[in-house]
Amino acid sequence: MAVIRQDDFIQSIADSLQYISYYHPADFIKAVNAAYEAEESPAAKDAMAQILINSRMCAEGHRPICQDTGIVTVFLKVGMNVQWDAEMSVTDMVNEGVRQAYNNPDNVLRASILADPAGARKNTKDNTPAVIHYEIVAGDTVDVHIAAKGGGSENKSKMVMLNPSDSIVDWVLKTVPTMGAGWCPPGMLGLGIGGTAEKAMVLAKESLMDPIDIHELMKRGPNNRIEELRLELYDKVNALGIGAQGLGGLTTVVDIKIKDYPTHAASLPVAMIPNCAATRHAHFVLDGSGVADLPAPKLEDWPEIASGGGDGAKRVNLDTVTPEEVQTWQPGDTLLLSGTLLTGRDAAHKRMVDMIDKGEALPVDFKGKFIYYVGPVDPVRDEVVGPAGPTTSTRMDKFTGTMLAKTGLLGMVGKAERGPVAIQAIKDHKAVYLMAVGGAAYLVSKAIRKSRVVAFEELGMEAIHEFVVEDMPVTVAVDSAGTSVHNTAPKIWQAKIGKIPVESA
Repeated sequence: MAVIRQDDFIQSIADSLQYISYYHPADFIKAVNAAYEAEESPAAKDAMAQILINSRMCAEGHRPICQDTGIVTVFLKVGMNVQWDAEMSVTDMVNEGVRQAYNNPDNVLRASILADPAGARKNTKDNTPAVIHYEIVAGDTVDVHIAAKGGGSENKSKMVMLNPSDSIVDWVLKTVPTMGAGWCPPGMLGLGIGGTAEKAMVLAKESLMDPIDIHELMKRGPNNRIEELRLELYDKVNALGIGAQGLGGLTTVVDIKIKDYPTHAASLPVAMIPNCAATRHAHFVLDGSGVADLPAPKLEDWPEIASGGGDGAKRVNLDTVTPEEVQTWQPGDTLLLSGTLLTGRDAAHKRMVDMIDKGEALPVDFKGKFIYYVGPVDPVRDEVVGPAGPTTSTRMDKFTGTMLAKTGLLGMVGKAERGPVAIQAIKDHKAVYLMAVGGAAYLVSKAIRKSRVVAFEELGMEAIHEFVVEDMPVTVAVDSAGTSVHNTAPKIWQAKIGKIPVESA
Protein backbone atom coordinates (compact mmCIF):
# COMPACT_ATOMS: atom_id res chain seq x y z
CA MET A 1 0.00 0.00 0.00
CA ALA A 2 1.40 3.36 -1.07
CA VAL A 3 0.93 6.43 1.11
CA ILE A 4 0.81 9.62 -0.96
CA ARG A 5 1.64 12.71 1.07
CA GLN A 6 -0.26 15.92 0.42
CA ASP A 7 2.86 18.05 0.06
CA ASP A 8 4.46 15.57 -2.37
CA PHE A 9 1.38 15.53 -4.58
CA ILE A 10 1.01 19.33 -4.62
CA GLN A 11 4.72 19.81 -5.32
CA SER A 12 4.61 17.27 -8.15
CA ILE A 13 1.72 19.09 -9.82
CA ALA A 14 3.49 22.46 -9.44
CA ASP A 15 6.84 21.11 -10.66
CA SER A 16 5.29 19.43 -13.70
CA LEU A 17 3.51 22.61 -14.79
CA GLN A 18 6.70 24.61 -14.49
CA TYR A 19 8.51 21.85 -16.37
CA ILE A 20 6.12 21.78 -19.32
CA SER A 21 6.01 25.56 -19.57
CA TYR A 22 9.60 25.61 -20.86
CA TYR A 23 10.38 22.04 -22.02
CA HIS A 24 8.86 20.60 -25.14
CA PRO A 25 8.52 16.81 -25.04
CA ALA A 26 11.66 15.37 -26.65
CA ASP A 27 9.61 13.36 -29.18
CA PHE A 28 7.97 16.55 -30.42
CA ILE A 29 11.32 18.30 -30.94
CA LYS A 30 12.60 15.28 -32.87
CA ALA A 31 9.48 15.20 -35.03
CA VAL A 32 9.49 18.95 -35.82
CA ASN A 33 13.21 18.85 -36.60
CA ALA A 34 12.64 15.99 -39.06
CA ALA A 35 9.82 17.99 -40.66
CA TYR A 36 12.03 21.09 -40.78
CA GLU A 37 14.80 19.22 -42.57
CA ALA A 38 12.36 17.76 -45.11
CA GLU A 39 10.31 20.94 -45.71
CA GLU A 40 10.47 22.46 -49.22
CA SER A 41 8.32 25.53 -48.58
CA PRO A 42 10.64 28.41 -47.60
CA ALA A 43 8.00 30.18 -45.49
CA ALA A 44 7.03 27.01 -43.61
CA LYS A 45 10.67 26.04 -43.13
CA ASP A 46 11.44 29.45 -41.65
CA ALA A 47 8.44 29.18 -39.32
CA MET A 48 9.65 25.81 -38.05
CA ALA A 49 13.15 27.24 -37.60
CA GLN A 50 11.70 29.91 -35.34
CA ILE A 51 9.72 27.29 -33.40
CA LEU A 52 12.82 25.16 -32.83
CA ILE A 53 15.02 28.12 -31.89
CA ASN A 54 12.36 29.38 -29.51
CA SER A 55 12.07 25.93 -27.93
CA ARG A 56 15.79 25.75 -27.21
CA MET A 57 15.82 29.30 -25.82
CA CYS A 58 12.95 28.43 -23.48
CA ALA A 59 14.73 25.30 -22.29
CA GLU A 60 17.86 27.32 -21.56
CA GLY A 61 16.07 30.33 -20.02
CA HIS A 62 13.28 28.45 -18.20
CA ARG A 63 10.61 30.71 -19.67
CA PRO A 64 7.31 29.79 -21.36
CA ILE A 65 7.30 28.36 -24.89
CA CYS A 66 4.12 30.33 -25.57
CA GLN A 67 2.63 33.40 -23.92
CA ASP A 68 -0.63 31.44 -23.64
CA THR A 69 0.31 29.20 -20.73
CA GLY A 70 -2.97 27.38 -21.09
CA ILE A 71 -5.78 25.87 -19.11
CA VAL A 72 -4.54 22.97 -17.01
CA THR A 73 -5.93 19.55 -17.86
CA VAL A 74 -5.16 16.56 -15.64
CA PHE A 75 -5.85 12.86 -16.15
CA LEU A 76 -5.59 11.06 -12.81
CA LYS A 77 -5.59 7.28 -12.42
CA VAL A 78 -5.76 6.56 -8.70
CA GLY A 79 -4.97 3.05 -7.51
CA MET A 80 -7.56 1.50 -5.22
CA ASN A 81 -4.88 0.59 -2.70
CA VAL A 82 -3.56 4.15 -2.40
CA GLN A 83 -3.74 5.79 1.01
CA TRP A 84 -3.71 9.58 1.17
CA ASP A 85 -1.86 11.39 3.95
CA ALA A 86 -3.73 14.60 3.28
CA GLU A 87 -6.19 17.06 4.76
CA MET A 88 -7.24 18.51 1.38
CA SER A 89 -9.33 16.81 -1.28
CA VAL A 90 -7.51 15.56 -4.37
CA THR A 91 -9.17 18.29 -6.43
CA ASP A 92 -8.03 20.96 -3.98
CA MET A 93 -4.51 19.55 -4.02
CA VAL A 94 -4.38 19.71 -7.81
CA ASN A 95 -5.57 23.31 -7.77
CA GLU A 96 -3.08 24.25 -5.08
CA GLY A 97 -0.33 22.81 -7.30
CA VAL A 98 -1.61 24.89 -10.21
CA ARG A 99 -1.71 27.99 -8.00
CA GLN A 100 1.90 27.52 -6.88
CA ALA A 101 3.13 26.83 -10.39
CA TYR A 102 1.53 29.84 -12.00
CA ASN A 103 2.67 32.22 -9.26
CA ASN A 104 6.27 31.00 -9.18
CA PRO A 105 8.31 34.24 -9.04
CA ASP A 106 11.21 32.76 -11.04
CA ASN A 107 8.95 31.88 -13.95
CA VAL A 108 5.61 33.61 -13.65
CA LEU A 109 3.04 32.02 -15.94
CA ARG A 110 0.14 33.94 -17.46
CA ALA A 111 -3.16 33.68 -15.65
CA SER A 112 -5.71 33.06 -18.40
CA ILE A 113 -8.67 31.49 -16.59
CA LEU A 114 -11.86 33.54 -16.29
CA ALA A 115 -14.68 32.69 -13.89
CA ASP A 116 -18.32 33.39 -14.80
CA PRO A 117 -17.55 32.67 -18.48
CA ALA A 118 -20.99 33.76 -19.71
CA GLY A 119 -21.08 36.84 -17.51
CA ALA A 120 -18.43 38.96 -15.81
CA ARG A 121 -15.51 36.85 -17.12
CA LYS A 122 -13.36 37.74 -14.12
CA ASN A 123 -9.76 36.49 -14.05
CA THR A 124 -9.12 34.03 -11.21
CA LYS A 125 -5.54 35.40 -11.00
CA ASP A 126 -3.86 32.01 -10.49
CA ASN A 127 -5.10 29.91 -13.44
CA THR A 128 -7.30 27.77 -11.25
CA PRO A 129 -9.40 25.72 -11.44
CA ALA A 130 -7.89 22.89 -13.47
CA VAL A 131 -10.01 20.49 -15.52
CA ILE A 132 -9.57 17.09 -13.89
CA HIS A 133 -10.54 13.63 -15.16
CA TYR A 134 -10.51 10.82 -12.60
CA GLU A 135 -10.29 7.08 -13.03
CA ILE A 136 -10.12 4.61 -10.13
CA VAL A 137 -7.95 1.64 -11.13
CA ALA A 138 -6.33 -1.41 -9.60
CA GLY A 139 -2.93 -0.87 -7.98
CA ASP A 140 -1.15 1.26 -5.43
CA THR A 141 0.13 4.24 -7.44
CA VAL A 142 -1.22 7.56 -8.69
CA ASP A 143 -0.66 7.97 -12.43
CA VAL A 144 -0.76 11.57 -13.68
CA HIS A 145 -0.90 12.97 -17.20
CA ILE A 146 -0.88 16.75 -17.11
CA ALA A 147 -1.16 19.26 -19.91
CA ALA A 148 -1.55 22.98 -20.46
CA LYS A 149 -3.87 23.63 -23.41
CA GLY A 150 -3.74 27.06 -25.06
CA GLY A 151 -6.85 28.75 -26.38
CA GLY A 152 -5.59 28.92 -29.95
CA SER A 153 -5.60 25.15 -30.36
CA GLU A 154 -8.37 24.33 -27.91
CA ASN A 155 -10.75 26.70 -29.73
CA LYS A 156 -10.34 24.69 -32.93
CA SER A 157 -11.78 21.53 -31.35
CA LYS A 158 -14.51 19.84 -33.39
CA MET A 159 -17.16 17.27 -32.61
CA VAL A 160 -19.67 15.52 -34.85
CA MET A 161 -22.25 12.73 -34.56
CA LEU A 162 -21.78 10.79 -37.78
CA ASN A 163 -24.00 8.07 -39.14
CA PRO A 164 -22.42 4.64 -38.66
CA SER A 165 -21.96 4.34 -42.44
CA ASP A 166 -20.24 7.74 -42.79
CA SER A 167 -16.50 8.10 -43.48
CA ILE A 168 -14.40 9.41 -40.61
CA VAL A 169 -11.59 10.21 -43.06
CA ASP A 170 -13.88 12.30 -45.26
CA TRP A 171 -15.11 14.27 -42.23
CA VAL A 172 -11.56 14.97 -41.02
CA LEU A 173 -10.37 16.08 -44.46
CA LYS A 174 -13.39 18.34 -44.85
CA THR A 175 -13.00 19.77 -41.34
CA VAL A 176 -9.26 20.41 -40.97
CA PRO A 177 -9.13 23.18 -43.63
CA THR A 178 -11.97 24.99 -41.80
CA MET A 179 -9.82 25.15 -38.66
CA GLY A 180 -7.46 27.66 -40.26
CA ALA A 181 -3.98 28.04 -38.83
CA GLY A 182 -4.86 29.46 -35.41
CA TRP A 183 -4.06 26.10 -33.84
CA CYS A 184 -0.40 26.69 -34.80
CA PRO A 185 0.62 23.75 -36.96
CA PRO A 186 2.77 21.72 -37.14
CA GLY A 187 1.23 19.81 -34.28
CA MET A 188 -0.86 16.74 -33.59
CA LEU A 189 -4.49 15.89 -34.13
CA GLY A 190 -6.16 13.83 -31.43
CA LEU A 191 -9.29 11.90 -32.35
CA GLY A 192 -11.80 10.29 -30.03
CA ILE A 193 -14.15 7.79 -31.65
CA GLY A 194 -17.14 6.17 -29.96
CA GLY A 195 -18.79 6.22 -26.58
CA THR A 196 -21.09 9.21 -26.21
CA ALA A 197 -20.57 12.83 -27.23
CA GLU A 198 -18.72 13.81 -24.06
CA LYS A 199 -16.73 10.55 -23.99
CA ALA A 200 -15.46 11.14 -27.53
CA MET A 201 -14.16 14.58 -26.53
CA VAL A 202 -12.35 13.18 -23.48
CA LEU A 203 -10.83 10.41 -25.60
CA ALA A 204 -9.56 12.96 -28.12
CA LYS A 205 -7.95 15.04 -25.38
CA GLU A 206 -6.43 11.98 -23.72
CA SER A 207 -5.01 10.65 -26.99
CA LEU A 208 -2.79 13.71 -27.25
CA MET A 209 -0.92 12.56 -24.14
CA ASP A 210 0.51 9.58 -26.05
CA PRO A 211 4.07 9.70 -27.49
CA ILE A 212 4.71 10.57 -31.13
CA ASP A 213 5.34 7.26 -32.86
CA ILE A 214 3.82 7.54 -36.35
CA HIS A 215 7.13 6.81 -38.07
CA GLU A 216 7.59 3.62 -36.04
CA LEU A 217 4.06 2.64 -37.04
CA MET A 218 4.87 3.32 -40.69
CA LYS A 219 7.90 1.02 -40.47
CA ARG A 220 6.13 -1.96 -38.85
CA GLY A 221 2.72 -1.52 -40.47
CA PRO A 222 -0.74 -1.39 -38.88
CA ASN A 223 -2.14 -4.16 -36.70
CA ASN A 224 -5.74 -2.93 -36.45
CA ARG A 225 -8.27 -0.50 -37.94
CA ILE A 226 -7.27 2.34 -35.61
CA GLU A 227 -3.66 2.13 -36.72
CA GLU A 228 -4.79 2.00 -40.35
CA LEU A 229 -6.80 5.17 -39.74
CA ARG A 230 -3.79 6.91 -38.17
CA LEU A 231 -1.62 6.20 -41.18
CA GLU A 232 -4.28 7.17 -43.71
CA LEU A 233 -5.09 10.41 -41.94
CA TYR A 234 -1.44 11.32 -41.41
CA ASP A 235 -0.80 10.99 -45.14
CA LYS A 236 -3.95 12.75 -46.29
CA VAL A 237 -3.99 15.62 -43.76
CA ASN A 238 -0.40 16.47 -44.72
CA ALA A 239 -1.43 16.24 -48.38
CA LEU A 240 -3.82 19.16 -47.78
CA GLY A 241 -0.71 21.38 -48.03
CA ILE A 242 -1.66 23.63 -45.08
CA GLY A 243 1.89 23.55 -43.73
CA ALA A 244 3.53 25.20 -40.73
CA GLN A 245 1.49 28.19 -39.52
CA GLY A 246 -0.82 27.72 -42.51
CA LEU A 247 1.85 29.09 -44.87
CA GLY A 248 1.70 26.11 -47.24
CA GLY A 249 4.06 23.17 -47.04
CA LEU A 250 4.65 19.45 -46.67
CA THR A 251 4.02 19.02 -42.95
CA THR A 252 0.84 20.05 -41.16
CA VAL A 253 0.77 17.26 -38.55
CA VAL A 254 3.63 15.31 -37.00
CA ASP A 255 1.27 12.59 -35.76
CA ILE A 256 -2.37 11.51 -35.60
CA LYS A 257 -3.47 10.06 -32.27
CA ILE A 258 -6.70 8.07 -31.87
CA LYS A 259 -8.50 6.48 -28.92
CA ASP A 260 -11.79 4.66 -29.30
CA TYR A 261 -14.56 3.24 -27.10
CA PRO A 262 -17.59 1.05 -27.81
CA THR A 263 -20.64 3.02 -28.86
CA HIS A 264 -24.36 2.70 -29.46
CA ALA A 265 -25.38 0.82 -32.60
CA ALA A 266 -27.02 3.91 -34.06
CA SER A 267 -24.12 6.22 -33.29
CA LEU A 268 -20.66 7.22 -34.44
CA PRO A 269 -19.42 10.11 -32.26
CA VAL A 270 -16.16 11.61 -33.49
CA ALA A 271 -14.21 14.36 -31.75
CA MET A 272 -11.04 16.07 -32.94
CA ILE A 273 -8.74 18.27 -30.86
CA PRO A 274 -5.46 19.72 -32.13
CA ASN A 275 -2.23 20.12 -30.19
CA CYS A 276 -0.23 23.11 -31.33
CA ALA A 277 3.46 23.88 -31.89
CA ALA A 278 3.61 24.74 -28.17
CA THR A 279 2.71 21.16 -27.23
CA ARG A 280 3.04 20.93 -23.44
CA HIS A 281 2.37 17.78 -21.45
CA ALA A 282 4.09 15.44 -19.00
CA HIS A 283 3.54 12.08 -17.36
CA PHE A 284 4.60 10.91 -13.91
CA VAL A 285 3.72 8.22 -11.39
CA LEU A 286 3.68 8.65 -7.60
CA ASP A 287 4.31 5.55 -5.51
CA GLY A 288 4.72 7.09 -2.07
CA SER A 289 8.50 7.52 -2.31
CA GLY A 290 8.35 11.32 -2.69
CA VAL A 291 7.82 13.98 -5.36
CA ALA A 292 7.78 13.18 -9.06
CA ASP A 293 11.09 12.76 -10.85
CA LEU A 294 11.05 14.96 -13.96
CA PRO A 295 14.43 14.57 -15.67
CA ALA A 296 15.48 17.63 -17.65
CA PRO A 297 16.15 17.01 -21.34
CA LYS A 298 19.65 17.50 -22.67
CA LEU A 299 20.40 20.54 -24.81
CA GLU A 300 21.82 18.24 -27.47
CA ASP A 301 18.21 17.03 -27.96
CA TRP A 302 17.63 20.32 -29.79
CA PRO A 303 19.04 20.94 -33.27
CA GLU A 304 21.54 23.70 -33.86
CA ILE A 305 19.81 26.26 -36.05
CA ALA A 306 21.58 29.55 -36.52
CA SER A 307 18.61 31.81 -37.11
CA GLY A 308 14.99 31.90 -38.05
CA GLY A 309 13.84 34.73 -40.26
CA GLY A 310 15.85 37.55 -41.68
CA ASP A 311 17.15 36.02 -44.91
CA GLY A 312 16.17 38.41 -47.68
CA ALA A 313 13.96 40.35 -45.26
CA LYS A 314 12.99 44.00 -45.69
CA ARG A 315 13.71 46.27 -42.75
CA VAL A 316 10.78 48.49 -41.77
CA ASN A 317 10.82 51.55 -39.50
CA LEU A 318 7.40 51.58 -37.84
CA ASP A 319 7.80 55.22 -36.83
CA THR A 320 8.28 56.48 -40.40
CA VAL A 321 6.54 53.88 -42.59
CA THR A 322 4.06 55.37 -45.08
CA PRO A 323 0.86 54.03 -46.66
CA GLU A 324 2.65 54.10 -49.99
CA GLU A 325 5.42 51.84 -48.66
CA VAL A 326 2.86 49.45 -47.17
CA GLN A 327 1.22 49.06 -50.55
CA THR A 328 4.47 47.73 -52.06
CA TRP A 329 4.58 44.73 -49.70
CA GLN A 330 3.63 41.38 -51.22
CA PRO A 331 2.10 38.28 -49.60
CA GLY A 332 4.85 36.07 -48.22
CA ASP A 333 7.39 38.92 -47.86
CA THR A 334 9.49 38.69 -44.69
CA LEU A 335 9.82 41.97 -42.78
CA LEU A 336 11.95 42.99 -39.80
CA LEU A 337 10.05 45.55 -37.77
CA SER A 338 11.74 48.24 -35.68
CA GLY A 339 10.18 51.16 -33.81
CA THR A 340 6.97 51.70 -31.88
CA LEU A 341 4.33 48.97 -31.85
CA LEU A 342 1.05 49.19 -29.91
CA THR A 343 -0.77 46.12 -28.55
CA GLY A 344 -4.42 45.20 -28.16
CA ARG A 345 -6.51 42.03 -27.81
CA ASP A 346 -10.23 41.21 -27.57
CA ALA A 347 -11.10 43.16 -24.43
CA ALA A 348 -9.18 46.27 -25.52
CA HIS A 349 -10.74 46.18 -28.99
CA LYS A 350 -14.23 45.79 -27.54
CA ARG A 351 -13.69 48.74 -25.24
CA MET A 352 -12.23 50.93 -28.00
CA VAL A 353 -15.02 50.17 -30.47
CA ASP A 354 -17.60 50.94 -27.76
CA MET A 355 -15.86 54.28 -27.12
CA ILE A 356 -15.81 55.09 -30.82
CA ASP A 357 -19.51 54.28 -31.12
CA LYS A 358 -20.21 56.67 -28.22
CA GLY A 359 -18.11 59.43 -29.80
CA GLU A 360 -15.49 59.27 -27.04
CA ALA A 361 -11.80 59.96 -27.64
CA LEU A 362 -9.46 56.96 -27.45
CA PRO A 363 -6.65 57.02 -24.88
CA VAL A 364 -4.12 56.07 -27.58
CA ASP A 365 -3.49 57.57 -31.04
CA PHE A 366 -3.36 54.79 -33.65
CA LYS A 367 -2.96 57.02 -36.73
CA GLY A 368 -0.23 55.59 -38.95
CA LYS A 369 0.54 52.94 -36.32
CA PHE A 370 0.58 49.15 -36.19
CA ILE A 371 -1.22 47.11 -33.53
CA TYR A 372 0.05 43.77 -32.24
CA TYR A 373 -2.48 41.21 -31.06
CA VAL A 374 -0.72 39.95 -27.93
CA GLY A 375 -1.20 39.41 -24.21
CA PRO A 376 2.35 39.07 -22.88
CA VAL A 377 3.58 37.13 -19.89
CA ASP A 378 4.74 39.32 -17.00
CA PRO A 379 8.52 39.91 -17.01
CA VAL A 380 10.90 38.35 -14.50
CA ARG A 381 14.47 39.16 -13.56
CA ASP A 382 15.94 41.58 -16.13
CA GLU A 383 13.32 41.05 -18.84
CA VAL A 384 11.65 43.99 -20.58
CA VAL A 385 8.60 41.79 -21.15
CA GLY A 386 7.86 38.10 -20.80
CA PRO A 387 7.11 35.78 -23.75
CA ALA A 388 4.99 37.77 -26.17
CA GLY A 389 3.85 35.69 -29.10
CA PRO A 390 0.80 36.60 -31.20
CA THR A 391 -2.74 35.54 -30.45
CA THR A 392 -5.28 34.24 -32.98
CA SER A 393 -6.23 37.18 -35.17
CA THR A 394 -9.69 36.09 -36.33
CA ARG A 395 -11.07 37.02 -32.91
CA MET A 396 -10.36 40.65 -33.84
CA ASP A 397 -12.01 40.42 -37.28
CA LYS A 398 -15.31 41.97 -36.20
CA PHE A 399 -13.49 45.03 -34.86
CA THR A 400 -11.14 45.52 -37.81
CA GLY A 401 -13.41 47.59 -40.06
CA THR A 402 -14.13 50.16 -37.33
CA MET A 403 -10.48 50.35 -36.24
CA LEU A 404 -9.23 50.93 -39.78
CA ALA A 405 -12.00 53.42 -40.63
CA LYS A 406 -11.99 55.47 -37.42
CA THR A 407 -8.44 55.44 -36.03
CA GLY A 408 -6.11 55.73 -39.01
CA LEU A 409 -4.52 52.39 -38.10
CA LEU A 410 -2.09 51.33 -40.84
CA GLY A 411 -1.62 47.66 -40.12
CA MET A 412 -1.94 44.74 -37.74
CA VAL A 413 0.31 41.95 -36.49
CA GLY A 414 -1.13 38.67 -35.23
CA LYS A 415 -1.25 34.89 -35.57
CA ALA A 416 -2.62 32.86 -38.46
CA GLU A 417 -5.25 33.83 -41.00
CA ARG A 418 -7.87 36.58 -41.25
CA GLY A 419 -11.48 35.94 -42.16
CA PRO A 420 -13.37 37.47 -45.11
CA VAL A 421 -14.76 40.42 -43.13
CA ALA A 422 -11.29 41.52 -42.00
CA ILE A 423 -9.75 40.89 -45.43
CA GLN A 424 -12.38 43.07 -47.09
CA ALA A 425 -11.73 45.85 -44.55
CA ILE A 426 -7.97 45.58 -45.17
CA LYS A 427 -8.56 45.85 -48.91
CA ASP A 428 -10.99 48.77 -48.58
CA HIS A 429 -8.54 50.78 -46.46
CA LYS A 430 -5.34 49.63 -48.21
CA ALA A 431 -4.02 48.43 -44.89
CA VAL A 432 -1.95 45.30 -44.25
CA TYR A 433 -1.92 42.30 -41.94
CA LEU A 434 1.37 40.78 -40.83
CA MET A 435 1.82 37.40 -39.19
CA ALA A 436 4.26 36.49 -36.43
CA VAL A 437 4.98 32.84 -35.67
CA GLY A 438 2.80 31.18 -33.07
CA GLY A 439 4.90 28.93 -30.85
CA ALA A 440 7.89 31.32 -30.84
CA ALA A 441 6.83 33.65 -28.02
CA TYR A 442 10.13 33.82 -26.16
CA LEU A 443 12.05 34.42 -29.38
CA VAL A 444 9.67 37.24 -30.32
CA SER A 445 10.01 38.83 -26.87
CA LYS A 446 13.75 39.22 -27.40
CA ALA A 447 13.01 41.72 -30.17
CA ILE A 448 11.14 43.97 -27.68
CA ARG A 449 13.53 46.55 -26.24
CA LYS A 450 11.07 48.66 -24.20
CA SER A 451 7.57 48.09 -22.86
CA ARG A 452 5.05 50.21 -20.98
CA VAL A 453 1.31 50.11 -20.37
CA VAL A 454 -0.41 53.09 -22.02
CA ALA A 455 -4.12 52.34 -21.54
CA PHE A 456 -6.62 50.03 -19.80
CA GLU A 457 -4.14 48.92 -17.13
CA GLU A 458 -6.95 47.19 -15.21
CA LEU A 459 -7.25 44.64 -18.03
CA GLY A 460 -3.99 43.01 -16.99
CA MET A 461 -2.37 41.15 -19.88
CA GLU A 462 -5.10 42.55 -22.16
CA ALA A 463 -4.06 46.16 -21.45
CA ILE A 464 -2.70 48.27 -24.30
CA HIS A 465 1.09 48.25 -24.21
CA GLU A 466 3.57 50.31 -26.16
CA PHE A 467 6.49 48.21 -27.33
CA VAL A 468 9.69 49.46 -28.88
CA VAL A 469 10.88 46.62 -31.08
CA GLU A 470 14.06 45.91 -33.02
CA ASP A 471 14.16 43.51 -35.96
CA MET A 472 10.96 41.68 -35.04
CA PRO A 473 10.41 39.05 -37.78
CA VAL A 474 6.97 38.92 -39.46
CA THR A 475 5.47 37.71 -42.72
CA VAL A 476 3.05 39.66 -44.94
CA ALA A 477 -0.08 37.53 -44.62
CA VAL A 478 -2.67 39.87 -46.21
CA ASP A 479 -1.45 42.62 -48.52
CA SER A 480 -3.13 45.96 -49.20
CA ALA A 481 -5.01 44.44 -52.16
CA GLY A 482 -6.61 41.83 -49.89
CA THR A 483 -4.59 38.82 -51.10
CA SER A 484 -4.15 36.34 -48.24
CA VAL A 485 -1.21 33.94 -48.17
CA HIS A 486 -3.32 31.61 -46.00
CA ASN A 487 -5.84 31.32 -48.83
CA THR A 488 -3.36 30.94 -51.68
CA ALA A 489 -0.36 29.01 -50.31
CA PRO A 490 -2.10 25.81 -49.06
CA LYS A 491 -3.78 25.33 -52.44
CA ILE A 492 -0.44 25.75 -54.21
CA TRP A 493 1.18 23.14 -51.99
CA GLN A 494 -1.82 20.82 -52.13
CA ALA A 495 -1.44 20.86 -55.91
CA LYS A 496 2.34 20.31 -55.66
CA ILE A 497 1.87 17.31 -53.36
CA GLY A 498 -0.76 16.04 -55.78
CA LYS A 499 -2.55 13.48 -53.64
CA ILE A 500 -5.77 15.41 -53.08
CA PRO A 501 -7.42 17.38 -55.93
CA VAL A 502 -7.66 21.11 -55.38
CA GLU A 503 -11.26 22.28 -55.53
CA SER A 504 -11.83 25.59 -57.28
CA ALA A 505 -13.60 28.23 -55.24
